[in-house]
Parts: sequence; structure tokens; C-alpha cells
Amino acid sequence: MATTYDYEEAPATYDEGRHQDLGYDPNFVPDSVRSFVVHLYRHIREKNVYEIHQMYEISFQTLSERLFKDTPWPSVDAVAHYVDNDQVFCLLYREMWFRHLYARLSPTLKQRIDSWDNYCSLFQVVLHRVVNMQLPNQWLWDMVDEFVYQFQSFCQYRAKMKNKTEQEIALLRQYDQAWNVYGVLNYLQAFVEKSNIIQILEQEKEGLEQFTATDGYDYSGGSNVLKVLGYFSMVGLLRVHCLLGDYQTGLKCLLPIDISQQGVYTSVIGSHIATIYHYGFANLMLRRYVEAIREFNKMLLYIFKTKQYHQKSPQYEQILKKNEQMYALLAICLSLCPQVKLVDETVNSQLREKYGEKMARMQRYDDEAFVIYDELFSYACPKFITPSAPSFEEPLVNFNQDAYRLQLKLFLYEVKQQQLLSGVRTFLKVYSTISLGKLANYMEVDEPTLRTILLTYKHKTHAVDSDGKIISNADVDFYIDDDMIHVVESMPVKRYGDYFLRQIVKVWYI
Repeated sequence: MATTYDYEEAPATYDEGRHQDLGYDPNFVPDSVRSFVVHLYRHIREKNVYEIHQMYEISFQTLSERLFKDTPWPSVDAVAHYVDNDQVFCLLYREMWFRHLYARLSPTLKQRIDSWDNYCSLFQVVLHRVVNMQLPNQWLWDMVDEFVYQFQSFCQYRAKMKNKTEQEIALLRQYDQAWNVYGVLNYLQAFVEKSNIIQILEQEKEGLEQFTATDGYDYSGGSNVLKVLGYFSMVGLLRVHCLLGDYQTGLKCLLPIDISQQGVYTSVIGSHIATIYHYGFANLMLRRYVEAIREFNKMLLYIFKTKQYHQKSPQYEQILKKNEQMYALLAICLSLCPQVKLVDETVNSQLREKYGEKMARMQRYDDEAFVIYDELFSYACPKFITPSAPSFEEPLVNFNQDAYRLQLKLFLYEVKQQQLLSGVRTFLKVYSTISLGKLANYMEVDEPTLRTILLTYKHKTHAVDSDGKIISNADVDFYIDDDMIHVVESMPVKRYGDYFLRQIVKVWYI
């Protein structure tokens, strides 16, 4: 049972109310905040992970909602003396301070740079000193997640050059290393390497480690911070590479985590969703549609079954948003690679409700279909970034949409190439054998052109997986023997048991 402290339920004092009326005073520390900071510091020193988690997840949100809805928390200098001026605690407090600022307000350029400096200081401590702490997985995931988010936000902000003031441009020139893409990648990679997490996961397969079984926590009195940050950094690297449009490298970074199994990444809902969303998106862009469909389906089914348990979570809105985006991506995948047999009936029924009509139109590959592909991709894709600094000598222009436009162009080019294939697939689904001449006649092309189209079909329905093997995405395949096309259709496995169980449950509740 969590201890209930007076800061959670205490009514606002006169001073706290006055503080809000008169505007933000960074040096004013309400009693409830002082109590929160003191207790959090004590629990961190005592490695009381359960209480830290309660305070981090519930109390911090409660106080933010009650006292700091549209203002920052008190400055770190104002609370430092309550926690013995402990350097590591102050860095953790500032990490939360900046996260709250990003969530509730619009950070200034100076604040963005200060947040970068704080992450650098905090990460240097974790990487190069002995950190004697245990922190909840939720907090460690949020740390990596927020680090990548603030990097993305900074790149978007910096790319909007048109209305920048002279002072902002001077700051950008002065702090040109802040949120540098190499710096971001280096920190995440350093966590992976320094934590030895890849070796730990390998040893776990041989029964020599208990990392997943203990959810990454160290019950022998050590620290989980470096190991779990190293683990989550692999997801962070996948996300950064997706933002940069380098899907192959992103998936390579995630390889040590076996996503076909439960793992530490599934212990935090935000981490679970971010992993599968970016993994699925990267596979979609690499034409590995079957793999993308399989993982989106599993994740959407999981959210459908568990979302009611997260309604009070601060991540609930984000869960719902990612849920909708993954349905849009699943609609794209199934339109480009009709493999409905891979989709659970519950997910399929939700998908039909949301996108049934649009998916029917997407199959036509006319101008209207391309508009829908454009719309769904734009809604569901990550916020791509241009990581390079602007040229200050050139006329100042906005280039924050450039990376997105490039990825959209590449995606729509791929969709365009599928246009001819939809016609081939329609005929192949009708016949078990058909001569080249007859199919050429039906498609109103000559035989050499048909052979080119069939080769293109073979190419577009096959992809290279992470092991370098060629895999098929096709639900309808074929081979040619003596000018005869022989069609091989993969038959869906009918799950009668599942169907009858669902009907029994329906009747039971009537």
C-alpha cells in the first residue's frame, strides 16, 4: 500500500493561491512541493522503487495539475537546499522540470538549449560515475523518450527560420552543438555499449542472466539505471533513425530485442507502443508488409484489450493517438499487400469501421486513391526531421517540411508502382493456370510488356528480411512453365473454434 503524504490531498494554502494570482515566481516553493521533493529524495536514497513510482506517476501529475497547470515548477535552485544540494537529484529534478515545461508551455530557445545541457550533465553522470540508484522503468523510459522528442522538437523549431529574431539566430550560431544529431546518437549508442545490454540479452538466452525476468531491476542491491537506459536506448535509436528516414539502420539497432516475446520493453505501455509503431513503420517503408501487418495486428489487439486499464494514466491520450495512427498504417499495408488472414477478427472489424470505405477506394489506384494514400500516410507517419543546421548566409526560409515531403514522395512513388500490379493480381486470383498470350490479351499489352509486368510483380511482392533472406509478401504467387502461368494461392487458415467461442459469449450475455 502506498504511503499517502499531505502534499497529495492538501488544499492550496493562501500563499499558493497568491503565487498563482501574481504570476510565476521561480523561487517560490509551496509547502506541498517541498514535501514532495523531500520525500522523493528520501525514497531515491533508500532505493524504494515502489514509492518512487507512485510519486513520479501520481503525485507529480497531481501537483502539476493543481499548482502548475500553465506555469513551470519552482526552479532547481529554490529546492536544492531541501535535498542537501545533491547533484544527481537536482539533475533528475531539472529533467522533470523541462519535461513539464514542454508538455504545458512553449519552451524558449534558451530553455531548449538549457535542457540539452541538463541531459548532457545527467547522462555523463550515468555513463562515467557509479550511480547507486534504482529508478522505475517508467521514468527511465520517459527519459529516453523525452530526450528523442526534444531533439525532434528542436530540429523542427530550428528549421522554421523565416520569422526568427536576430537574437535567436545569434543563439543558434553560438550554441551550434546543442541537439546536434551526432551528439544525440552518440549518447544513445554510448548507453547501449556501456551497459553491455546486448551481451546481457545474449547471456539471458543461455540462462546466465535474469534481466527480463526481473524487469531490469537489480534485487541484489545494485543499480538498474545504466542497464535499463541502455535497453531503452535501442528503441530510442530505432526512433531517431526513423525520423531521419534510415529504416534499415533503425531496425538493425533493435535486433538484440526479440519483439516476438514479452520483454522489458513491454513493461511500460509507452515503450511497447513506440517500439511496435516505429518497427512496423520501418518495415512498411522497406516493403516488408507481412511483418508490419503482423506486428500492428498484435499491438492493436493488445491496446483493444487493455486500454481501459490506462484511462487514468498521463499517457492515455498518447496511447489513443498511436492506436489511431497504427490503424491508418495497417490500412495502408493491407491495401498494398492484401493479407487479411494475418489480422485478428476484432482488429479487422475495427479497421473496417474506421477505413473500410477508404480501403475499397485505395484498391482502384486512381487519382482519388492516391489522395487517400497521401492523407493516411501524412496522418500516421513520424514527424521527420532535417538534422543539419541552416545556412545563415542564405536568405532565411522554412525547411521544416522538407524531410516529410521527401518521405511522402518516396512512399507515393512506391504506391504508383503498385498500380499495374493490382490488375495482374485481379486476374491471377481468378485463374489457376492461364497462358501468357491470353493474359496479355486481357490486360491489353503485348507479351514482352506482360513479362516485364510479371517480373515487376515478383520484385514488388518480395523483400529482404533482417537476416538477408528474400521473403514473399504475396497472397497470390505464380511460376511460368512453357508460356503457361501457374498460380499458387496461399489459403487462409479458418479458425472455426475462435468463431464459435465468440458466438457462445454473445449468446451468454444476451
